[in-house]
Amino acid sequence: MYQNDDVSQLDPSGRAPGTDRAQMIPETIMKLDNQTRRSFLKSTALGAAACALPMRSSLAGAGKPVLEVGEGVVDTTPPLGIELHGFHRPVGQERRVRGIRRATAVRAIMLQLGEVQAAVVSADLLSFSGEMTRRVQQRIAAQLGIPVSNIRLCATHSHSMPGFRAMRQWGALSPEYMATFEEKLCQAVELAKADLAPAALSVGKSRAPGASNNRTMKEGQTWKTDEQFTQDSTDDDRWLDSVVRVLHFERGADKRDLLWYHFSAHPVCFQDELAGPDWPGMVEDLIQQRFQLAPSYLQGHCGDVNAGDATHWIGSIENTAEPVAAAIASALDSARSVPVDQLRVATQQFPMPLDIDTFRQWLDEYRADPSKCTSGNWVDAGFAEDWYRGSAQRDLSQTTLPIPLSVMQLGEVGLVFHPGELYSCYGLMIQRDSPLPETLVVGYTDDSIGYLPDPNAYRDAEYSAVTVPKIIDLPPFLPTSTRTMTAGAIAMLKQLIA
Repeated sequence: MYQNDDVSQLDPSGRAPGTDRAQMIPETIMKLDNQTRRSFLKSTALGAAACALPMRSSLAGAGKPVLEVGEGVVDTTPPLGIELHGFHRPVGQERRVRGIRRATAVRAIMLQLGEVQAAVVSADLLSFSGEMTRRVQQRIAAQLGIPVSNIRLCATHSHSMPGFRAMRQWGALSPEYMATFEEKLCQAVELAKADLAPAALSVGKSRAPGASNNRTMKEGQTWKTDEQFTQDSTDDDRWLDSVVRVLHFERGADKRDLLWYHFSAHPVCFQDELAGPDWPGMVEDLIQQRFQLAPSYLQGHCGDVNAGDATHWIGSIENTAEPVAAAIASALDSARSVPVDQLRVATQQFPMPLDIDTFRQWLDEYRADPSKCTSGNWVDAGFAEDWYRGSAQRDLSQTTLPIPLSVMQLGEVGLVFHPGELYSCYGLMIQRDSPLPETLVVGYTDDSIGYLPDPNAYRDAEYSAVTVPKIIDLPPFLPTSTRTMTAGAIAMLKQLIA
């Protein structure tokens, strides 16, 4: 979510309405440096041969359950006229869909090992709400027999799409599009289940230098990267996870292979009124052309991370997609086979601590003098008045917010799913302290609760800590709440595999 609404900062090069993206791809690839081009050329042979790869020995264990994987993809391109989410627009100046930059979709992956089934959905979307998630989970469970607790709905957090949590002056809901979207979520999982086939899993990772930057740096400050993250690293510093992680499912000659990847960067490269997936769309084009694989994206811990190399404040699509695509190619080239003898899922409603004292101070501040609540963290007078109307009767005895927190074990791979915009440090902590060799930390899942920042963000009254709670009608979290949730996620992983 962004407060800056200067549309003049757009980089419109090659992205005007009606642009033929197929014509853009060759030129984009030619911009890659020599090392990147060599990586893609090397990977082309791998992609062409993917359909002919023999199944790994892990598929043939006598008497042991075999991992089966399926995928379903359904178009979700929004209608014209509904509101886009993610950037601030005052009342009367709403940002609406005026055209389509690129088609959008929901992508579901179905996992089955013996009697255990799980489904993970990635949607080109800003956000899900908890209410919508529960409706969809219950419907899928009733129709397909997958346990509600084993169904995850993940948003990519594209700022060129609507969202399904109401956000004061950052995007209103479209009930009609929501109803259509719910149908398509169920269709995607149904298609994924019908597509189930034995699969072998390979896991790889590679860094994507220049594809992202920590956007919270003040003048003279620098962030640290995952390469510097150690057992002694803390949230006193600001961090950046530059690693792209891939899950490659090889399914034999009669079924297409599947590729899911994980990276942490806000999809915020466009502020205009054209709908689309943002930079993940170009990643899909590049990988599809070179590997004959259509990648599906899981958003990571990007609460403090923008796309691109910081030369443009919200990043450019090329500066993000090209290094991410190159990292995917490198990760596939070095991927290792991972046996999958366990598929486990655990979920809970985690009690996230709220800062009710600060929330009460906000209420008192507005009551004392509304004329002083017209800018800064109050956005504008209309915003502040609407916030107060929605907050004045809140039950102040409720000191925690139950949030959906889930973990999954897929062989040696762990996945953590949470509903927030997590700061980089905490994603790196979960990965570092996970009991599994490789762990993906996936945000924007099953709900949307705003940012999960560090104590410094609260100390400095940053936008993420004091404005966003007002946008989504929640009290602020305690300065240490993200630490609490991080510890909870690690504990859940350890308990899952114990």
